[in-house]
Amino acid sequence: MATATTYGARAHARAQQGTRTEAMPVVPAAQWPAPPCEAGHLVWAETVAGGNYTHRVLARGTELRLTDLRGDACAHLLLYADGRPWERLNVADTVKVQWNAYLGEGVLLLSDQGRVLASVVADTSGRHDALCGTSTLVCNTGRYGDGTPQSPSPAGRELFKLAAAKNGLEPRDLPPSLSFFQGVEIRDDGSLDFTGSAGPGAGVTLRAEQDLTVLIANVPHPADPRPAYVSTPLEVLAWRAAPTRPGDPLWDTTPEGHRAFLNTAEFLTSRGLA
Repeated sequence: MATATTYGARAHARAQQGTRTEAMPVVPAAQWPAPPCEAGHLVWAETVAGGNYTHRVLARGTELRLTDLRGDACAHLLLYADGRPWERLNVADTVKVQWNAYLGEGVLLLSDQGRVLASVVADTSGRHDALCGTSTLVCNTGRYGDGTPQSPSPAGRELFKLAAAKNGLEPRDLPPSLSFFQGVEIRDDGSLDFTGSAGPGAGVTLRAEQDLTVLIANVPHPADPRPAYVSTPLEVLAWRAAPTRPGDPLWDTTPEGHRAFLNTAEFLTSRGLA
């Protein structure tokens, strides 16, 4: 079909209506073929290609499930309190407050205000990382020859910059991120041991404990020793649910977690949000 004229370009574009690629959002999300929730509750359904990114604002109580479809996805995650971007995921506090450097079910993702942004309510992977952050332009250029967003080997930070800009955020608003599905462990001598993936189909589910802006970059882990840029599709599904309430076991798993939930509840109550 000729696209040399405006009319030809328009006809070509309209002819693509209804076609699908492997990695793209489903709009509306209700058209997702196998929703993991009650009918009509799905609010986000997307497959993110390797070397790509996505972002969304989610309401408090929403559950977000990430699935490593083929075993080589790596979901680098940043969270911000929506409308208050100065309150954001603080990886250092998430680790030190909970006395735990390894992510998994029951772990709380904390801000530097001592409040819970999200909780990990399910995990079938166990291969995650709160230590290394994501890849950078310099790192990827040195390893793969290029790290720009449009290259075959985009860096996670460069993709985060694009996702951030679409939510009114700047590069200075990008703190260290968490990584899901490609993990590391600390050896006795303090060095890193890359543990890789748990394999295809592994998933992790987060629950938003505040209204959140979510940024995700699906790129190789910076400690991945393979010389090739390997990154496979990531499935992202989110649905309406309820935030964690007093009496839920998650509130009382640890004294530190209990305090973080109390801080969150007090703040939301003072704003008329809980």
